[in-house]
Amino acid sequence: MAAKPIVAGTDGSEESLRAVGWAAREAALRGAPLRIVSAAETPPGMTTRAAPGEYERVTDVLLDERDQALAAAAERAAKTAHGVLIDTDQLTGPVDEAVTDTGSGALMLVLGSRGRSAFTALLLGSVSRYVASHASCPVVVIRDETPTPHGLIGVGVADVDSCGDALTFAFEEASLRQAGLLVLHAWHIPQTEISRAGSAPTESRAEAGAEAAGHLTVLLDDWRAKYPGMQVSQEVVHGHPGRALVGLSARADLVVIGRHARHSGRPGRGSVRHALLNHAHGPVVTVPSA
Repeated sequence: MAAKPIVAGTDGSEESLRAVGWAAREAALRGAPLRIVSAAETPPGMTTRAAPGEYERVTDVLLDERDQALAAAAERAAKTAHGVLIDTDQLTGPVDEAVTDTGSGALMLVLGSRGRSAFTALLLGSVSRYVASHASCPVVVIRDETPTPHGLIGVGVADVDSCGDALTFAFEEASLRQAGLLVLHAWHIPQTEISRAGSAPTESRAEAGAEAAGHLTVLLDDWRAKYPGMQVSQEVVHGHPGRALVGLSARADLVVIGRHARHSGRPGRGSVRHALLNHAHGPVVTVPSA
């Protein structure tokens, strides 16, 4: 494929097929080719009885399931988005690394949030979290989708100095969909700091919120000029960013957050990424930044 593709991973589960359908629609929207991948991490030397008197290696079973998953995904994609150029690719080796590597040179990499079981071609439950933390391209993890679009893209901004890549993706996506864009900044004072200080004065909270809102307004002025026809709004809320963004996901078609590519280990249980990947009501995008 000459143009940058959108890559979708599948293991044959309904969750992964839903992700393939989402990727196919996105490919049609962007005029991009679609590459569908499936991986089989093959344990050597294992055998299982296939029929009386016959043995078939477990490896062969896994490879066959992988190929069936690819065929089913290609069929789903073709039915979902007519005219999109579709290619399939068989992957081997450690699943999380193999899938992550397919993001090199891709527009985005799309995965489901869950897989079929603990012994299938693509363990989407764990792999999607690894890929969303390590891939060199934006990663979309598809959770529940609402049947009726909200017409809104949400993006979380933690630091106005390092959110450019996430904003670029969010504005482009909103423009393609002719949707509105909501930029959310959430801040909170950890309980340990409140305990040390004795309290968190209301005046200090109000001042911090007003200061954050001012910085966000200045930041978005240039973006509004680049996208004059787009409805762009902003919210600054006091609360845990993870909870705020999960709430936003219930009213947005897509929630976008940034991540630092050089410091993107597995998300901890308290991280914003972990909260979104586990509790969002719709698709989540993690966008790497330099």
